[in-house]
Amino acid sequence: MKIRTPSPDAISHLHALIGEAGPPADGVAPRYLAEPRDRYHGRAATVLRPRDTGEVAAIVGYCQGAGIGVIPYSGGTGLVGGQLVEDGPLPVILSLERMDRIRSVSAEDNAMVVEAGAILADVQAAAAEANRLFPLSLAAEGSARIGGNLATNAGGVQVLRYGTARELCLGIEAVLPDGSVHHGLKLLRKDNTGYDLRHLLIGAEGTLGVITAAALKLFPRPAETLTAMIAVPDPAAAVALLGRLRDRLGDGISGFELIGRLGLRFLAEHFPERRDPLESDPEWRVLMEIGAPPETGLAARAEAALAEAFEAGLATDGVLASSQAQAQAMWAIRETIPEANRLVGAIASHDIAVPIGSIAEFIERGRAAIAAVDPALRINCFGHIGDGNLHYNLFPPEGATKADFVHRREAGTAALHELAVSLGGTYSAEHGIGRAKLADLQRFGDPAKLAAMRAIKQALDPAGVMNPGAVLPAAVPDAPAEAGGAAAG
Repeated sequence: MKIRTPSPDAISHLHALIGEAGPPADGVAPRYLAEPRDRYHGRAATVLRPRDTGEVAAIVGYCQGAGIGVIPYSGGTGLVGGQLVEDGPLPVILSLERMDRIRSVSAEDNAMVVEAGAILADVQAAAAEANRLFPLSLAAEGSARIGGNLATNAGGVQVLRYGTARELCLGIEAVLPDGSVHHGLKLLRKDNTGYDLRHLLIGAEGTLGVITAAALKLFPRPAETLTAMIAVPDPAAAVALLGRLRDRLGDGISGFELIGRLGLRFLAEHFPERRDPLESDPEWRVLMEIGAPPETGLAARAEAALAEAFEAGLATDGVLASSQAQAQAMWAIRETIPEANRLVGAIASHDIAVPIGSIAEFIERGRAAIAAVDPALRINCFGHIGDGNLHYNLFPPEGATKADFVHRREAGTAALHELAVSLGGTYSAEHGIGRAKLADLQRFGDPAKLAAMRAIKQALDPAGVMNPGAVLPAAVPDAPAEAGGAAAG
């Protein structure tokens, strides 16, 4: 069966499945067809907003039989086009936004169960109400939803200590492509009962099913927290500083972010209220956060470790937050950099990761590689140095526009992705493949892995209706006939 555009009868039937008389008269709202970087512009036949897992199952099962593409939609914050279809048969968008309940929180189990449409910040708040921590944290947490976080295996700023979304999930409930429901919401740390569908569906970007709820790990809240912004001579010193601090302070370091000077320049231009706490205006700095249980003397131990770092030449300036407000102001600098990048107009944005020991080499060789493409391009490099994930973004020279240099995107991206892979790294650390990186996956992907991925997709979704064209290329569609006419409806 090939994917087809749904007929008007099919659209009416799908809305009836969720108790609606039909689609809105004004069509698909623009917010479902846009993405943060404005690089992709979606198309859809209609938007369906189910209220529970049963309605999701009814929608998916019908679409499987009728050959209608289904795009699972969470918060719309994805950066690789995974939530948008630009051409081919029109899909239906299946939005989880109404399924946003916090079903339960168990302090005893250090776990909570939430529906896929729950906004990440609300999940964090519900955990905090139980005096627990859900540590997944990223710039879009006020609008990103947990189903999308899991579908893309989101990373964020605390991966160093707590891991990615995959490592924070105990179990999932999901609708599979045939409309059946996988009931996997267990609060267990141990469950060796065959293939783990949880890990198959996490990171699959909606191509193997729809995550409808998740059991998430919680952690004790650190009794003491220290936040600091430290100037470093260069990225190599930042890596060495991280190693030294981990030796002295153990695994309490939850965030360790590298920030370049150009990022601060962009903030001064568009967000002057984000004031730089360092007067020295360094070329490179790190923002770090350390947490510890009570009565461990964190502040004294951290200050002693930093004093050693200054003596060793690994740090040249620094500010320790003296209040929660000051700590939040420091983190606001890091979290606003992506928005400043968007306002300046990035030619290309990259989500690479290399082994931590290769970070300095990547940054140095990356600068040379981009200079070979066009020496006028500016580079804003920042990211999660504690897990090797850098966002290495390219901008036009000051006074020029993105449109003037966008023709350099392909060559610049190819050079950086080639470099990352050559160093044992990846071209997609935390954003996923979506539709933006299909060519990279085909170019760099391990043939055995790609073959296994295709086999899994064929086995679970033989009609190819789940997020067609994302992660793996979509099958060639039939002629533009409409699916699900009177017979199907």
